[in-house]
Amino acid sequence: MDLFHLEAFLAVVREGGFSKAATVLYRTQPAISQIIRRLENELGQPLFDRSSRRGVLTDAGRVLLDHAERLLNFREQALAAVADVQHLRSGHLVIATNELTCLYLLPLLHEYRRLHPAVRVSVRRARASRIPGDVRDYGADLGVVTYQPLDADLQSVIVYRDELAFVVPRRHRFTKQREVTIKDLGRELFVAHHVASPYRVRVVETFRKRRVTLQMPVEMPTIDAIKKFVAAGNGVALLPAVAVESELRRRELVRVHVAELSFERPVRLVYRRGGTRSHASTAFLTLVEAHAAKSEGPYTFVRE
Repeated sequence: MDLFHLEAFLAVVREGGFSKAATVLYRTQPAISQIIRRLENELGQPLFDRSSRRGVLTDAGRVLLDHAERLLNFREQALAAVADVQHLRSGHLVIATNELTCLYLLPLLHEYRRLHPAVRVSVRRARASRIPGDVRDYGADLGVVTYQPLDADLQSVIVYRDELAFVVPRRHRFTKQREVTIKDLGRELFVAHHVASPYRVRVVETFRKRRVTLQMPVEMPTIDAIKKFVAAGNGVALLPAVAVESELRRRELVRVHVAELSFERPVRLVYRRGGTRSHASTAFLTLVEAHAAKSEGPYTFVRE
């Protein structure tokens, strides 16, 4: 059933006749009569009492009138809802991230919410290895990872340049030294995250090549737990610099430079290469690019 046919039907009812309906719709009277005839043929029942010139409805016509008004009102609501999404008066942005990479988003989300308060934002926790798949399969609009996805259906942009920081408790013997070498770390007890990452593999490989023993007797489930455990004097850790900013300011932890372990840790936003992105996700990417342009810090916007 064509919606314009229903519009013509409503016009005949509201205007009280075929001629007036034709004038309102900028059609000829025969064209309107033909449309009504098609509707009646489709429904198998007459909609108007042809003995009346004022467009008096039959019982079937009165039933259709109620439903036609609802359908056309629903169409207007749908068009308005789509316009709201387009102009960011509504919408939903879904970002897949893990416990740590969510930290990089906080300043960006703060600005996004200020600019687009009507858009609902969902930051969903996911394992880093599964995030590209979530984005590819439309489980999320954007993903945040610290490695280059190999999926040809995805594209990524570097939005933050972080690095690994070697941190020790404030009473550790290394705090009196500006720099140590990897050979100095052979007797240290490292507290590690229980989920292996590409950077952990790089660290292990670096120790192996330097022929230095790497002791990791303790694993923790969260970055926050690692920081607190190390601050209490239970070993040392290699953590993303962004994750220890507050602890370094409060002198709960001390960062010590180790040249051999200076690994850059670029953070990437991942999104689908093909298809149509949502207006909400496109607006977020635009905001990230603008934020990087005016920021003098580690935020950047480099497409790969």
